[in-house]
Amino acid sequence: MGVAAGSDSALEAGASGLLVHLRNLVPSLTGALRQVAAVILEDPGWASRATIVELGERSGTSPATVTRFCRTLGVAGYTELRVGIATDVGRADQAGWELGIGADVLPTDPLARVLKTLVAVDLQAMHETAAVLDVAAVDAVADAIASARRVDFYAIGGSAAVVLDMQLRMHRVGIASWMWSDVHNGLTSAALLRPGDVAIALSHSGRTTETIEMLAQARACGALTVALTNFTSSPIADVADHVLGTSVREASFRSGAMSARHSQILVLDLLYLAVAQRTHESATTAFARTADAVAGHRMPPEPRPTSGSALLSPAPPARPTDDEGE
Repeated sequence: MGVAAGSDSALEAGASGLLVHLRNLVPSLTGALRQVAAVILEDPGWASRATIVELGERSGTSPATVTRFCRTLGVAGYTELRVGIATDVGRADQAGWELGIGADVLPTDPLARVLKTLVAVDLQAMHETAAVLDVAAVDAVADAIASARRVDFYAIGGSAAVVLDMQLRMHRVGIASWMWSDVHNGLTSAALLRPGDVAIALSHSGRTTETIEMLAQARACGALTVALTNFTSSPIADVADHVLGTSVREASFRSGAMSARHSQILVLDLLYLAVAQRTHESATTAFARTADAVAGHRMPPEPRPTSGSALLSPAPPARPTDDEGE
């Protein structure tokens, strides 16, 4: 299974690798290990300077637990952990990001500050997603889609809107594809897939049972299965041949799925363009034909007004001259 994000290699994936890896790992942590993770993610700047004793005390654990946490995270020891956190904090400072800014939206914040926060959080999420994304897996999935008999997309709830846009784009460039958000219809479609087909499922948490069930059915029928999720060690990864990971943290007033949309679209855009590259001639022809088919439903652009002329109404007719009479 082609998975770079969520594995130890994710620590070397680029910007924000260690903290991204830690956030992805949190759902699988329990007890004392989760307490250590919570303290680090709450204040990475402090954690990068703290001693192992201080981190143990603040998390209500012990130095031995912190050492075990390091092994779970995939780092050699506490020194490497501090260096990794400090590197991520430094990169965030250079990029003008405020770690944890998503949690700072308050009911009393002026709209201008909310806008600034949204832009900062979404840009950071897209940069972090690009850093951990398994590009080789995207290549492999694009190869499979380009030669597939059909492609199924599965998603539930808010994720369905993101996947529907991808399915429509694929269909428009000649890729026979369907999108299913009802589990009964999705299972019916998945049961008709066969080797050479592709099934792609989107679940931010990786734990939506209906989505997992549809992807599992597709895999059982021999289709190549792909999961797009924020948590690459979640249950959906167990039924996927390729896992494409995003890196998104929840912000106040926005669920994880809502916060993830820009990063999800980034990954799907990359996949769409990779497929279009592989099917350039047929995709160009299909795109032109579909554009022509709907052209009659678009109003023609209005001519630009000349300088000094009225913008909303035509100029009044000129008064007749004496030669023209009344």
